[in-house]
Amino acid sequence: MVDGRPETEAMFGSELAFSPEVVLAMWAAGVAGSGAAVAYWRIVGRGYLWLVAATVVLIGGGAWYFDPGALAAAAVLLGAGAALVARNSRAATVTLGLSSLSFLVGAAAGSPVPAITGSAALGGITGEMLLGHWFLVSPRMPRWPLRALAVVGGAAVALDWLVHFAPGLPPAPSAVPLIASVALAATSVVLMAAVWFALGYPSYPGVMAATGLSYLAVLTSLGSVILIRALAAGVSPL
Repeated sequence: MVDGRPETEAMFGSELAFSPEVVLAMWAAGVAGSGAAVAYWRIVGRGYLWLVAATVVLIGGGAWYFDPGALAAAAVLLGAGAALVARNSRAATVTLGLSSLSFLVGAAAGSPVPAITGSAALGGITGEMLLGHWFLVSPRMPRWPLRALAVVGGAAVALDWLVHFAPGLPPAPSAVPLIASVALAATSVVLMAAVWFALGYPSYPGVMAATGLSYLAVLTSLGSVILIRALAAGVSPL
């Protein structure tokens, strides 16, 4: 027992960290990473990077609140710094990339693979949602980045579930939590597939539909990421 909580072993040989700060750090890492990719593609102006920076600070600030430390503080500051260098796409790419890496290191807790899959899942889907929403400002923006982020997010949700399921899960009081985790992951993948096809519609309503679907996918992917980690940690929230 540690602080009244049972110890759990991760499938990669170290203590499995399942806590709010870990989930929030993965989410912030993913958003910063997707923002770095968009900055590198040079398809948006500084306004979008301000939006990404604010989102990273909001989510990453929650991770820092639950687990204050130098690494979390540095990750949040780097995320905020992206807003200051948003005029320079290269500088924004590097700053957001370093913020993503810092959050990812904090979320790994000795198990890098689940941290990477979780960050990619949440970051790809949230990044797609933010970029789709930005079409209100830049309707001539190309659509291939939206599809790229949708593919990353959908594939990562499936991989994240498989990474945790492959070693075998601890027995749960009932099958309900496991069924719920499958449903959440599958729904997220289906929504991202629907985003892909919606983006094929030539007029702007196609992007609007894709963005709306992404809002739903953010919720289902977050639920999937949280629930599968709860099950792998031997916690049954349902």
